[in-house]
Amino acid sequence: MSAMATSTILPDPDPDAGGYTVPVPALPGCVAEGETGGECSQNAEDAIRLYLDDLHDSGEPVPEEKVVPQAITVAA
Repeated sequence: MSAMATSTILPDPDPDAGGYTVPVPALPGCVAEGETGGECSQNAEDAIRLYLDDLHDSGEPVPEEKVVPQAITVAA
């Protein structure tokens, strides 16, 4: 099992279907979904754990999050 890691998640609301898509920018291809904020966090934790376990099992290095993504809203 892999070591504990901290990763930023970016819940993206889906106004048509409801719920959220939750990408993990530091881990390419790692995405979770959830209906609520709490469910998003739990599902993202599970997805991150599985992703890191897979990296560990295949002998690949774990990417480090060097820059924390930030959301910026722009009016156009």
